[in-house]
Amino acid sequence: MNIKIFLEEEKDFRRVEEITRLAFSYPGRVERGGIGCPFEHWMVNELRRRDGYTDLSLVAKSDDEIIGHIICSKAEVRTENKTIPVLNIGPISVLPEYQKKGVGKALIYAMIEKAKMLGHGAILFWGRPEYYPQFGFVAASGYGITDRDGHASPAFFAMELIEGYLSDAKGGKYYESDIYDDSLNKETVKAFDKIFMENNI
Repeated sequence: MNIKIFLEEEKDFRRVEEITRLAFSYPGRVERGGIGCPFEHWMVNELRRRDGYTDLSLVAKSDDEIIGHIICSKAEVRTENKTIPVLNIGPISVLPEYQKKGVGKALIYAMIEKAKMLGHGAILFWGRPEYYPQFGFVAASGYGITDRDGHASPAFFAMELIEGYLSDAKGGKYYESDIYDDSLNKETVKAFDKIFMENNI
């Protein structure tokens, strides 16, 4: 399959949100926070308006059809002495019929290269421990970084894009956008999804 990566354009917005909703609507999925609908299409919409990097919102296409999307958002590591800006990844979405065909990998590799080109220093995010090491991600605990509550996890990853960028991050705690907080956004997501579906998926 021929996969090409492009910067997301405004004309892509609706289709990207449709794909994101479809990607996270698989049977048996336990909805985040008991919302009763996917959460991630709202995240993408919201990230474009505030905590996302529009120059790191990428779409994957095959035969000129959008089949996947990735976006990065603003995050930071806070130590006693400094705040270190970093990137967070997600959501990453691929149409169900194109999953496990290399689309997600193409998006991640393209995002890493573009983030380096734009001068970002590091990426930290939560993901599947069996999947992300293939891209060069390592446990954030290796840099001495924990979540905001001081916990380490093999599902919490980091990657330096600039060598030594996280050298002063030891003992730091990771803070991401509050769009990822289910408890803050449950009712907002429900309202968004209702209007989204009324406008025809």
